[in-house]
Amino acid sequence: MNELMIVANVAIIFGVIYKLFELFARRKERMMLIEKLENLSAENLPDKLSMLTSGSSSAGALRLGCLLLGVGLGLLVGYAIAYNAVPGYMQIGEAGWDMINAVSIIYGASTLLGGGLGLVVSYIIELKLQQKKR
Repeated sequence: MNELMIVANVAIIFGVIYKLFELFARRKERMMLIEKLENLSAENLPDKLSMLTSGSSSAGALRLGCLLLGVGLGLLVGYAIAYNAVPGYMQIGEAGWDMINAVSIIYGASTLLGGGLGLVVSYIIELKLQQKKR
């Protein structure tokens, strides 16, 4: 358990440092955009603003939603596979190393596969939305 805590602490520290650098970089980007907007004339402003905001604001939410949906479905499929394929999976008692290993592989593979499929689905949906806008 101590090894897991070390990994979690290192991940949290690097995540915080990454987010701080990202915060400062985005602040500089926003300041540059504000400076560019000040230099624009009033008649060209709507055209330039539509160009700046042409990115989909719901793309992040779509990706996260599809990822979580894929992970959830992957866990459900992993449970179904483990329940049907591993004898003695639902029995209370001492589980053997082989059974624990098989179940962990099933859960890990199905979760990663479901998450990957969720991201592929979100990519396809984003492509279709971009083609519809054009």
